[in-house]
Amino acid sequence: MAAYILRRLLLMIPTLIGIMAISFAIVQFAPGGPVERVIAQLTGTDVGATARVSGGGGDFGGVKAGGGGGDVGSKYRGAQGLDPEFIKKLEKQFGFDKPPLERFLTMMKNYALFDFGESYFRSISVLKLVGEKMPVSISLGLWMTLLSYGVSIPLGISKAVRDGSRFDVWSSAVIVVGYAIPGFLFGILLIVLFAGGSFWDVFPLRGLTSEGWSAMNWPHRILDYLWHLVLPLTAMSLAAFTTTTLLTKNSFLDEIRKQYVTTARMKGLSEHRVLYGHVFRNAMLLVIAGFPGAFIGAFFGGSLLIETIFSLDGLGLLGFESLVNRDYPVVFGTLWVFSLMGLFVNLISDLTYTWIDPRIDFDTREI
Repeated sequence: MAAYILRRLLLMIPTLIGIMAISFAIVQFAPGGPVERVIAQLTGTDVGATARVSGGGGDFGGVKAGGGGGDVGSKYRGAQGLDPEFIKKLEKQFGFDKPPLERFLTMMKNYALFDFGESYFRSISVLKLVGEKMPVSISLGLWMTLLSYGVSIPLGISKAVRDGSRFDVWSSAVIVVGYAIPGFLFGILLIVLFAGGSFWDVFPLRGLTSEGWSAMNWPHRILDYLWHLVLPLTAMSLAAFTTTTLLTKNSFLDEIRKQYVTTARMKGLSEHRVLYGHVFRNAMLLVIAGFPGAFIGAFFGGSLLIETIFSLDGLGLLGFESLVNRDYPVVFGTLWVFSLMGLFVNLISDLTYTWIDPRIDFDTREI
């Protein structure tokens, strides 16, 4: 097992480098960038900037902008009329005065030491920024995973026991329809129905807490927090119910049809003891071992649009805003953290299999 873990850890290195290299290459060919972002702010053509500079001159990051200083050509769209020296200083400030390969190698060297630099437009270190936003995303991911498992496992067992019945058929139809509805679309529907959109104003529209939350006593704080979670969690959990429910059902059906279950029944054991004393542990192998992966999937994949729709200040919203604003230190820093966490969680998921079922031996497996 130690050799297997060591091999997996060593394989994380080229995997991380590959992820970062592909992402870095895509960014080089993508239109726009932080320099263009500043130019758009200076010329008044950027309507969505996080930091605004008005007029043809001004000061940005310690670099003085002058107007009417010449023509820098067509390298940067909209840069006509700005001082070429100012553009060169901007390139140096953002590190674009160096070749792409040199920038990539420097970035990887710093990231290996968890030095992610500072945000281009927020004047705060990327690591601190991620630390501020992470509790919101962890909260959503953890509650969504617990909720989906808490509902899906009993539902999947019930469907397996009643396989082919009316309950199994109509519940499968509801689950598949729910899976087909995108989470963000369902979130908008919930806002329209229950957040004062057009019908009832029952739940809050934004944030995880109300104003004055810190002044409330603890019971009211907990209730207020859960009250804010209802709509985002409902929208995020819709698709997760399907996967876990069907996985639980199929795992139970596979185990129920095995010979040892028939033998247990022939010995006179009750159906409850057969199901929960013998079948449950074996059937739950895949479901429970997939818990770390399910959490990390909810943590990464489900939060972007949901956090944007419900104005939740988490990593999903941070990533969206950073991508729009071309804030590359935040984009690449969060990508590095997410990729590293994903690789470790995949390893933990594999090790969970061996903890639940000692018969699984990864030492004899070739990677």
